[in-house]
Amino acid sequence: MEEQVPEPYRDFFSGTADFLQMTIQILEEKRKLEPGQSYGEGETLDTLSRQNQKLYEDIQPENYKTSYGNPAYAAEVLDPYGKELSFLYAELRGTIAYAFEKKIWDMTVCLELFLEVYFAFTAEELPTPREIRDILYWYVNDYCQPMVEDRIRVSLDPQADFAAKIIMEQDLEDLRYLYLYGEYVSSNELGVAKFLNSLSQEEIDSMAATYTEGYRQGFLATRKDLSKKKTVNIRYTLGFERMVRSAILQFEKMGLKPTIYRAATHIVNKRQQHKIGYLGGSANLQYEYDHRGDEALFLDGDFVKRKLRSMQMAYEKYQALADVHGGPACIETFGEKPFSPAACEEALSLSPHQQKLRVEMDNEAGQITNRYIKGEERSFTIIAYPVPEIADTWEDFGEIFGEIVKINTLDSRLYEKIQQKIILALDSSQWVRIKGKGENVTDLKIHLHSLEDIKKQTNFENCVADVNIPVGEVFTSPVLEGTNGVLHVSRVYLNGLLFQNLKLTFTDGLVTDYSCSNFEEEEENRKYIEENILYHHEKLPMGEFAIGTNTTAYVAAAKYQIGDKLPILIAEKMGPHFAVGDTCYSWSEDTAVFNPDGREIIARDNEISVLRKDDLSKAYYGCHTDITIPYEELESIRTMGEQEISIIEDGRFVLEGTEKLNQPFEC
Repeated sequence: MEEQVPEPYRDFFSGTADFLQMTIQILEEKRKLEPGQSYGEGETLDTLSRQNQKLYEDIQPENYKTSYGNPAYAAEVLDPYGKELSFLYAELRGTIAYAFEKKIWDMTVCLELFLEVYFAFTAEELPTPREIRDILYWYVNDYCQPMVEDRIRVSLDPQADFAAKIIMEQDLEDLRYLYLYGEYVSSNELGVAKFLNSLSQEEIDSMAATYTEGYRQGFLATRKDLSKKKTVNIRYTLGFERMVRSAILQFEKMGLKPTIYRAATHIVNKRQQHKIGYLGGSANLQYEYDHRGDEALFLDGDFVKRKLRSMQMAYEKYQALADVHGGPACIETFGEKPFSPAACEEALSLSPHQQKLRVEMDNEAGQITNRYIKGEERSFTIIAYPVPEIADTWEDFGEIFGEIVKINTLDSRLYEKIQQKIILALDSSQWVRIKGKGENVTDLKIHLHSLEDIKKQTNFENCVADVNIPVGEVFTSPVLEGTNGVLHVSRVYLNGLLFQNLKLTFTDGLVTDYSCSNFEEEEENRKYIEENILYHHEKLPMGEFAIGTNTTAYVAAAKYQIGDKLPILIAEKMGPHFAVGDTCYSWSEDTAVFNPDGREIIARDNEISVLRKDDLSKAYYGCHTDITIPYEELESIRTMGEQEISIIEDGRFVLEGTEKLNQPFEC
């Protein structure tokens, strides 16, 4: 049949058809299973591993140079259809998930799309690139509504329990269960599952309790009523099922059922290369990065209206479920080999006009979501653990994992008392200056809100181990006017991407200039920041200034030489950090928040977020990226004014009452 397609396009359709046949076969085998049977239960672990590798082998790094998933290769051999057919290839890879979940409709529309494009190439005359692009455009637009609705349904409905059943019903000591999802399974997922199986049930329950109690404490700390909620969204990476099973049972005691959904597979529901939901390993981060701009093929004003209308209709349909949804509880991982993407000129990318449309769509989508899952009523928690790739040996991994468990369970009461002293010092002034040392050229002046009654009010939240585990920071939303200077970090990972010599210049709290040294061309460096920090906004405000106090984590990172692999969740506690984007109180600024000492945290707004009172579209950006200066690059943090108070000097805490924070450095 493929012979009807002329060269050089025949191989694309032949190879893609073979791939689709594999997923169809899996779907058929799944449909034949009797109640109580599991897919692959008669196969060995090795057989299931080989099948998993076969499904993902084409995009793995060793094969990527000649993969149609590689936009550069597709452009070379499929000219002039490279962008369109590489887009199609990426969209069809979602059929793996649809086969394993027996999602017949999703599988069908993908197969129909493939056949429609295929038949266009069997006509007497080859189609124009515009004709192929139109087929893909109308696929996205025609199916936008059902795809968006299903995505919202599975995020809210505990009866969408594909993953929950695996977690609760499978024998987790038999690692074959990892292959029931259809996600890519690497040595990291296998290693984590194996390691957790070596722990006692008491140890597993303790890890889960740190996580679930952090979620509960998040509601208590913000005086939100958890009893109104009936569901919690659990997000995790494969391998952590033993911990998640324990957490589900603990959440049930709080009256919460889990909603657990896969990271998005349809392009309609994706947001660049970022993944939200449960996920396996990455077969190739470069592949994911190369396809981050695929929506450029269809993103226009009509699509924006269609998607937003679909969201509104879906939330209206599932309003009862949205009302009782409590928010996400996330288990993140770290320790994978650091990833610094290569630029791919052939990849689809948003035009300036499309970038503005994406910003507008994200803004309005955030407003719609908040109308149904109200910010002032929901909370969250995040915790992170390492994967085996972080260490050279199994023994070292176990030691590092144990150290992270220790860090995640540090004494909150001790940190609360020490951080209270830092807050009192900071509250004595309206200005703070942060300076880097050595080659770090950071020099920032932060403007703090004016306190009318220091006995009842504070600028800084005393953050212990609740929503952001582990313990260890005080943070505020700065006044933008007068917040000026340069933020510089020599090397930092943000959302899994490496930034070298990152510099952001702030003028009245807004990013007005930026640079890094990842690429040879300055234009590429600026584009990298625009896509992955600014998210196509012309300017972003400093939404947060914080001082991290978790020196134990800092010293552990140095001991095991894993500082460059730590997630921002832990790294932000290891020095002062600054977030660009929304404040930490976005969508809930009018909800009073109090520190353990009873004082209200009044710094919940800035000059941009306050615009919500007149025009919501001008108040939020839908992003918040933390950037940390490590202690060794820090000269000082001091209050400014009549009485200058030093918090940190030469990378060490010097404020009276904070001496214990330096003890880890001395061990």
